Amino acid sequence: MRHDIVAAIELAVTQLLAVSCSVELTRPDEQFGDYATNVALQLSKQLGQNPRVIAESLHPKLTEALGEWVSEVTIAGPGFMNLKLTDEALLRMTTPVTPTSWTQKVVVAEYSDPNPFKVLHAGHLYTSLVGDVVARLLELAGATVHRVNFGGDVGRHVGITMWAILNELGGEHPDKLNDVPVEQRLEWLSERYVAGTAAYEHDEQAKTEITALNKHVYQLHADNDHQSEFAQIYWICRKWSYEGFDALYQRLQMTPFDKYYPESEVADLGLATVRQHIGPVYEESDGAVIFRGEPHGLFTQVFINSEGLPTYAAKDVGLIQHKYQDYRYDASFIITDVSQKDHLSVVMKSVEQYEPELVSRTIHKTHGRIKLAGGVKMSSRSGNILSASAILDETIAASQA
Repeated sequence: MRHDIVAAIELAVTQLLAVSCSVELTRPDEQFGDYATNVALQLSKQLGQNPRVIAESLHPKLTEALGEWVSEVTIAGPGFMNLKLTDEALLRMTTPVTPTSWTQKVVVAEYSDPNPFKVLHAGHLYTSLVGDVVARLLELAGATVHRVNFGGDVGRHVGITMWAILNELGGEHPDKLNDVPVEQRLEWLSERYVAGTAAYEHDEQAKTEITALNKHVYQLHADNDHQSEFAQIYWICRKWSYEGFDALYQRLQMTPFDKYYPESEVADLGLATVRQHIGPVYEESDGAVIFRGEPHGLFTQVFINSEGLPTYAAKDVGLIQHKYQDYRYDASFIITDVSQKDHLSVVMKSVEQYEPELVSRTIHKTHGRIKLAGGVKMSSRSGNILSASAILDETIAASQA
């Protein structure tokens, strides 16, 4: 269908303006439509006309030519043309799963993926529901589905939150956590993350301390430390997070997850795998380890930082290995919002160099992002979010009104 739309636009340009062009379709922000083209801007120099004028002259012709697929053509800015697909066109773009296509196949479905030490927001609510639906459809199509959940229980965000927790408690006093009411635990953790983020970004001393705490968290995992006061605070707050996740999933009546993969459990394997392939795949650069994506049409990404710690990318490498070791899957579905597309493309391209079979079995499905009014992006760092629990509360209240 995309090809048909492109061909129809090119034909309309030729018929109306007596010139040829190569049309490209892009994805605009969802509030503007389903596709966009800058064909009027491309033609501006060729025709010596204002692109907005060209767009306005093309508008009725494209509205007519695209009527089979497009319900609305609008002009934005200097001459961008946004296209909104008809409901019928959207339905035709879907590829139905045949009832027997996944029979006797083992599938891992990874979705939701919230980070402990943060609050669950509207985006998590959305991706959890989408992932659950995908997993159910795969089961309906005959697959044996293992639902898994990946989250960051180590990393800078944990160091940030732990720093703020220690400041709030006045030091390493795990007993003071008893003063936090059960129903306020997740909100309390979220407030600490926001406070810690502000300190990290504006206070050099705090930034130094948070960097040290980040390493401390990795070390307590390496030492299997559950006894020190610092470790007690960490494990208690981590437990609060997972209890909050499970409570949300139960409210949503989602099928329970087979396994949680905390980053702490996959980081070592990811680190070792990346280090094992330094030279042919990854390379050292300014004390870090990177993968150069440009030769593959991607971007360069850091897998091990200058502190010697694995980044999200290296942890994803470890996760890929762990999932296959645990389930020997025929296919691994990863369901995320579209912002993860480029990141995972780099990760997968790097893994493809030494484990091409695992990459060929991986299917990354993306969905749109939830934004606040006015297209504002939600940010846990600033506290600018809609919590998942609040949305459910308001939805239930509205349905009972």
